[in-house]
Amino acid sequence: MGCCNRRRALIAGAVFGAVVAILGGILIPVGDIIIEGTVEKEAVIEPGTTAYDNWMSSGSAVYRQFWLFDLKNPVEVLEYGSPPVVMEKGPYTYKTRYLPKENVTFNPNHTASFLLPVGAIFEPTMSVGSEEDMVTSLNLAVAGAYSLVPKPFHSVLEILIKSTNSSLFQHRSVKEMLWGYPDPILKETLGLFSPYNGTYDGTFNVFTGKDDISKVGIIDRWKGEKKLSFWNDTYCDMLNGTDASFFPPFLDKKKPIYFFSSDICRSVSASYEETVNLKGIDVYRYSLLPSTLASPVDNPDNHCFCRSQEVTKNCTVAGVLDLGSCQDGRPIYISLPHFLHGSKSLLTAVKGLNPNEEEHKTFLDVEPTTGFTLNFAKRIQVNMMYGPSNVITVLKKVKDYTIFPLVWMNETAMLDDATAEMFKKELISRIEMLEIIQEVLLGAGVAIFVVCLISYFVVRSRNNNQSKLA
Repeated sequence: MGCCNRRRALIAGAVFGAVVAILGGILIPVGDIIIEGTVEKEAVIEPGTTAYDNWMSSGSAVYRQFWLFDLKNPVEVLEYGSPPVVMEKGPYTYKTRYLPKENVTFNPNHTASFLLPVGAIFEPTMSVGSEEDMVTSLNLAVAGAYSLVPKPFHSVLEILIKSTNSSLFQHRSVKEMLWGYPDPILKETLGLFSPYNGTYDGTFNVFTGKDDISKVGIIDRWKGEKKLSFWNDTYCDMLNGTDASFFPPFLDKKKPIYFFSSDICRSVSASYEETVNLKGIDVYRYSLLPSTLASPVDNPDNHCFCRSQEVTKNCTVAGVLDLGSCQDGRPIYISLPHFLHGSKSLLTAVKGLNPNEEEHKTFLDVEPTTGFTLNFAKRIQVNMMYGPSNVITVLKKVKDYTIFPLVWMNETAMLDDATAEMFKKELISRIEMLEIIQEVLLGAGVAIFVVCLISYFVVRSRNNNQSKLA
């Protein structure tokens, strides 16, 4: 009788183990549904969600670091046509994106419209010197007028340059070069980022994700339009992706992410590079591919970004983007710092540049479950073009079109320790706890089932042997 009870107990134990294992197995899809539901709810852009709080105003401090290029041989360039030799000077650091979005309006089509106020506050403790530090750089008015004024009227430009005692280069403070100075030729304020403080970027229209979480944050319109008007091409004028502050949740590392940057007047993609640990949080690191600014010879998709056959040597020069069409015709060229991924001719025309992948690439660290960007470094270099002239004295020794580096910037932000702990507590720890419960139940259930089943057969075999001996 005792043997029968023991076997019944073992069968009951096996059944119990099987039930526990099944429960653990059931919790896997149920747990995933719970996690997805929670994330989708918090990722919607509407008051009261985690996404909304981060979207309205950046939770982490955002900084722009500037390195200006100081020309070392202006006389040799002007008198002998020597290649410019430059040395970077910086960083000069400013706090940006410290103002919340304005005029936020939620629309019936599940989009939200807003203006993004722009501002910069100098951070001397994070800079190598003061804003009054001096640099020798390109004369913005002369370089700009060289392209904007038709060649038949270059004689007029020559008179203006001489009458104002101007030259191809100028000696200005960091503050003047970045934010503006009264120009003697144009009689207006010129600066690389002038005007800046008190201005706005937008209006933006983005999807809230209320009806479709896969569209959350994706730009629907910019300045009231569903496409850009700079490139006169359907592909290049596309508005793709978000503003890079976050992306739709549940990222697939096999697929690129897309974002639009008004700084470069176009949309770009970034591809998965590696998984890194950021303050205890696993994030996907995405970076721009070299093909982003490749010449149309190597990347035919870029054919519509080539605007000047003459300057780009029949569109064979890689690494620069002509922004003239979105900068009122001014000869501004955007590149990665130190012409990273650019043609060798760019580094031959200007000496002193040393492109480095680690220091000069653009990357984003995105938490894959929520789609939140927790760390990023957007690195861009601003250049201007000038070329030879038989009329303008300061350009008579110039041998070829030159894309001159003015400044490169690193806009960066990383979540702080307090936010990281909150993020881990509110999301990561809950996901990990649910996974642990699933694994414990599944493992314990299988173990109990196997042990009880084996014990049952051992007991039954032993009883059968004893019966035969009797």
